[in-house]
Amino acid sequence: MLHTLAIHGYRSLREVALKIGSLNLITGPNGSGKSNIYRSIRLLASAAEGELIRALAKEGGLQSTLWAGPENISREMEQGFVPIQGTKRKNPISLKLGFSADDFTYTVDLGLPIYDPNVNNEQASAFRLDPTIKRECLWTGPIMKPKALIVDRKGQNITCRDSDGQWQEVNLQLPGQLSMMTEYADPFHAPELVLLRNTIRSWRFYDHFRTDMDSPARRTEVGTFTPSLRADGSDLAAALQTILEIGDSETLHQTVQDAFAGTQLFVQPVGNHLQVQLQQSGMLRCLSASELSDGTLRFLLLVAALLTPRPPELMVLNEPETSLHPDLLPALGRLIAHYAENQQIIVVTHARPLVEQLIGLQDCQHYELVKRFGQTEVQGMGILDRPDWKWPAR
Repeated sequence: MLHTLAIHGYRSLREVALKIGSLNLITGPNGSGKSNIYRSIRLLASAAEGELIRALAKEGGLQSTLWAGPENISREMEQGFVPIQGTKRKNPISLKLGFSADDFTYTVDLGLPIYDPNVNNEQASAFRLDPTIKRECLWTGPIMKPKALIVDRKGQNITCRDSDGQWQEVNLQLPGQLSMMTEYADPFHAPELVLLRNTIRSWRFYDHFRTDMDSPARRTEVGTFTPSLRADGSDLAAALQTILEIGDSETLHQTVQDAFAGTQLFVQPVGNHLQVQLQQSGMLRCLSASELSDGTLRFLLLVAALLTPRPPELMVLNEPETSLHPDLLPALGRLIAHYAENQQIIVVTHARPLVEQLIGLQDCQHYELVKRFGQTEVQGMGILDRPDWKWPAR
């Protein structure tokens, strides 16, 4: 399980560190930074896939994603005695992401490439605007101590502890755009990196399932064993059938009854394809996925995600209440609570009824975000409430 999530310099998240429990709720008004929390976790996941720089490029590049305010906001600025203004920087420009889990802690620090004034534009690389990884660290425990550090990457150089606990230089000049998770996940010399990479790659993100008439979830797909629903929901029928065969089929049927009284769910084979069908009270025939309302289809997608027979290390739902009628939120809340009994989940939501249903559960962490002087803060979080977190120096 994750215990701490930390972000520095990403959009409105100038400096945020959150304690993470089994069930985590991120709420707040529009523009408070909820989506930035979600995106930062996705960026962390993209590092394990070797897609971190590409993911940043899709967001407009590092310059577009960096915190746009001053490095520090003084007391005089906060009290309105002087306007919010830039000051002389004391620290390098950086975007930092990190988390601590049961066994280890990982951080990555990205910055601007070094500009060489002696190289003219014709000789410079076409990728000179790509951000580069300045430092990447993996250590045991929540706090980085010299004895706890396992793998340390500074610029292009990597050092790793051997089986005797001695530091060894890795004979690998790592390009600044690539993570050591993908380039040096050696099962013999750095097995912890393999564990880290596999852990992050197991994370699942579900964000605004499409439910329009051309939605992948409405199409009839070839049916194959599917223990994990795809992010676009295109294998909904196969995922539901897998739950019926090897998963918690009882909870699946109970949840459908809970949300839609008198309704039964079936998955019908059509040749080598599978088709979702709902038999609703008073109807003479079943309705297929192509005929379902947007809200009904979205709810079934969430059911398939949350009742997965192969739960991930972490699941993140971004505004799952979208397109759902308020009457469906209690059933959704009970389904999320059921999932959180044994697994870890982060829910980013606007829906106050959903929050109120979940907030009293054991080990529920609720963070209500507010925007203050352009930066995201957690409502009511004092210094003593923050997790103990320190970023490694470059």
